[in-house]
Amino acid sequence: MNYLSAENISKNYNERWLFKGINFGILKGDKVALVGQNGTGKTTLMNILAGIIPADEGTVSIRKGISVGYLFQNPAFDENLSVMDTLFSGESPANQAIKAYEKSLLHPEDMEQMSEALEMMDKYQAWDYESRVKQILGKLGIHDFDRKISALSGGQRKRVAMAKVLIEEPDFMIFDEPTNHLDLETIEWLEQTLSAQNITLLLVTHDRYFLDRVCNNIVELDNGSIYTYKGNYSYFLEKKAEREASEAASIDKAKNTLRTELEWMRRQPKARGTKAQYRIDAFHELKEKASQTKDDSKVQLNVKMTRQGSKILEIDDLCKSFGTQKVVDHFSYIFQRGDRVGIIGKNGIGKSTFLNMLTQNLKPDSGKITTGETVVYGYYTQGDLDFKPEDRVIDVIKEIAEVVTVGTGETISASQFLTHFKFDPKVQYGMVEKLSGGEKRRLQLMKVLIKNPNFLILDEPTNDLDIQTLNILEDFLMAFGGCLMLVSHDRYFMDKLVEHLFVFEGNGVIRDFPGNYTDYRDWADSPEAIAAGATQAEEIKKSSANNLSTTVSKTQEPVNQPVKKKLSFKEQKEYDDLGKAIEQLEAKKEGLTEQLNGGGSYEDLANWAKEIEAITNELDEKELRWLELSENM
Repeated sequence: MNYLSAENISKNYNERWLFKGINFGILKGDKVALVGQNGTGKTTLMNILAGIIPADEGTVSIRKGISVGYLFQNPAFDENLSVMDTLFSGESPANQAIKAYEKSLLHPEDMEQMSEALEMMDKYQAWDYESRVKQILGKLGIHDFDRKISALSGGQRKRVAMAKVLIEEPDFMIFDEPTNHLDLETIEWLEQTLSAQNITLLLVTHDRYFLDRVCNNIVELDNGSIYTYKGNYSYFLEKKAEREASEAASIDKAKNTLRTELEWMRRQPKARGTKAQYRIDAFHELKEKASQTKDDSKVQLNVKMTRQGSKILEIDDLCKSFGTQKVVDHFSYIFQRGDRVGIIGKNGIGKSTFLNMLTQNLKPDSGKITTGETVVYGYYTQGDLDFKPEDRVIDVIKEIAEVVTVGTGETISASQFLTHFKFDPKVQYGMVEKLSGGEKRRLQLMKVLIKNPNFLILDEPTNDLDIQTLNILEDFLMAFGGCLMLVSHDRYFMDKLVEHLFVFEGNGVIRDFPGNYTDYRDWADSPEAIAAGATQAEEIKKSSANNLSTTVSKTQEPVNQPVKKKLSFKEQKEYDDLGKAIEQLEAKKEGLTEQLNGGGSYEDLANWAKEIEAITNELDEKELRWLELSENM
């Protein structure tokens, strides 16, 4: 059964065709991901499909009789309504049944009206509607049901909008970046919910794990055309590479053939002869194909890192509370060169507060944060983009620096730097307000990197970035030699980049876990972790019941503080590698000693003795470090 058909859809924006003459359809049960680079028109196409804006050409047909739920990037609500009233104000069948039932209660003498209302309540399972609303809101992290919409943040509004779609259970759901502003636990719940067999779905997302686990079709918007792939994200990557190679070969062949045809076109026809019209038409088609150009330019992340000293950042017995709510409770950590830390925890648990204390934007209640003299922070925040709508793109960069030093030591102009980040000259002198959401995020990232930081703090950097830019950002961060702290709901991104985690567990507890996010999830699902979590929850409950909300003294370890592993993930790997290296060196030394004892030429004996001395010195150095690490195990 066909739910949606798009035929010859075209849209022109700022005298440029975003896409032209595209066709595709969605069948019942399809779970389709729309992917493409920032600025290609994904959100515009979604709005056309949902009937929010018209196409310049073509038609969109949605099957008659099916209901459609659409999740906007920036949902709009009545600001004066509460969260609960907003969800009960919709036009879903369950809401209509509830309204009919409430109306019938005002006229109990009208038995026919009452009977119809009761039948509707049963049909649409509206009796438990309120409990389902509260359950889904709770899963999405909204617990204050009476709070006004006007008091919610942008992320909270989007979660309310998502709850509205999920509660109404439409036949066809259209989601634009559903994982933005959700914590990891909620994303995994949403993943399971949308994987249900009876859901038909079209979404835009950059979350690669989400794509792989939820979607069975990928639709790519590329260079104004649509390409459909029947499979998950991994299959899409394989077939996309094959398509691009085939297209490149086809264009090269057309260019070679065009030379021959061009000579034929230039020749004058013989007397009483004419050129064949079919060949003339074929020539023009060939010329159009040979003139095709593909924008293969990529964002280039290449900036110089400021030199980093031996002292980086030391956190000593840090505490922070808001009223009776503990955010950080007696936390200590000493950063080493090259530390790569991921930060995870539920929304509102204090992750951004912690980062703001580290960067001196917020004072702790107690404890000490000591920053090394050579540390240069690059802090990418998840808040509103700090741009004036009337600013030109190039002026945003020039306000910070006219000239930029890149990783090679060369200096380039602000315009060249923008070109590295795939802002062409025409866009550079345009207004910031005309950029797409992803392009604005890319510009914000430029503002961070232009300062040549050696300690990067990235708070949700993946929101609104296209997958190609994400891959390039990952490669840059993999090669980045400074310290990295990363808050992200993108599990693939986190797995690839971090070596250990700060897990915010609530009540001020921060667990230092050695490993990436997948390692942590595997551990958290183990029986030992579940038992430990239950014990911790019981201790917190007892603590609250006994009114022990005062700060725990420095000499007393909180009862719910987890036992921390003293070796980081990186140090544990170093310890294991050292053991293997020592064994190999000792075997090599033993072999050389046997050769030396067996005799030989004077020159050979001298070389073997010198090599044994060098191995002995290296062994002493490695054994000393091995012993140092073993003491902390």
